[in-house]
Amino acid sequence: MDLQLTDKVAIVTGSSRGLGLACAKALAGEGCRICLCARGQEKLREAWGEVVAITGSEDRVLAVAADLGTLEGTDVVVRLTVEQFGGLDILVNNVGFAGGGTLVDTSDEEWQQAFDQTLYPAIRASRAAVPHMRRRGGGAIIFIASIYGRESGGRMTYNAVKATEISLAKSLAQQLARDNIRVNSVAPGSILFPGGSWHRRQQADPEGIAEFVRRELPFGRFGTAEEVGTVVAFLASPRASWISGASLTVDGGQSRSLF
Repeated sequence: MDLQLTDKVAIVTGSSRGLGLACAKALAGEGCRICLCARGQEKLREAWGEVVAITGSEDRVLAVAADLGTLEGTDVVVRLTVEQFGGLDILVNNVGFAGGGTLVDTSDEEWQQAFDQTLYPAIRASRAAVPHMRRRGGGAIIFIASIYGRESGGRMTYNAVKATEISLAKSLAQQLARDNIRVNSVAPGSILFPGGSWHRRQQADPEGIAEFVRRELPFGRFGTAEEVGTVVAFLASPRASWISGASLTVDGGQSRSLF
């Protein structure tokens, strides 16, 4: 299926590895021009090379080292993207971090960091992107949330910020429909990729993680970042023209929620 994404311009935040990089690769494979952004220069440079190999042209891939936890970092990513590619059609809000433990053990600073590094970057990037999408006659915004934004499980602060992202995506979908801008969230389950949290846990406790897979994952394996990236590319495309305000699980049947 042709997703009709040729020459569309996409920003993917937190795209030097993992889900963000997989989303960028999927979009690049469908013909998009891509802005990658992350804080770490070295990983970002490696990711840039991988995406350039897909597009076949260095001119179609921009890499911006920036801290999206700041207003300045978000603004420079959007500005440089529009300067290089002439507009913006797609935003994938992927950057995020959430620490802490139980209620009693989690400090105000850890709560604030979870929102500063996950929710506020998505708010700022979306706010900066919308005027450019309006000028293009529409666009697509996708939040990378989690099944643990839809039901209990995982780290408490992570639950809170991911649930908020899902709620925000729903609100924006209704608000921006008049501008032909579709907004959705994707809720991955447990995804394994090098350097990710599940990879680190697997290396630290292979037997415990093997038991988790047997108990919690119906297909008997983790999901892959590429499986999430493929769904994101579809949702970003005109082929998903009547999907907005949805939260789409990509979890191999892991979650228990009926909705």
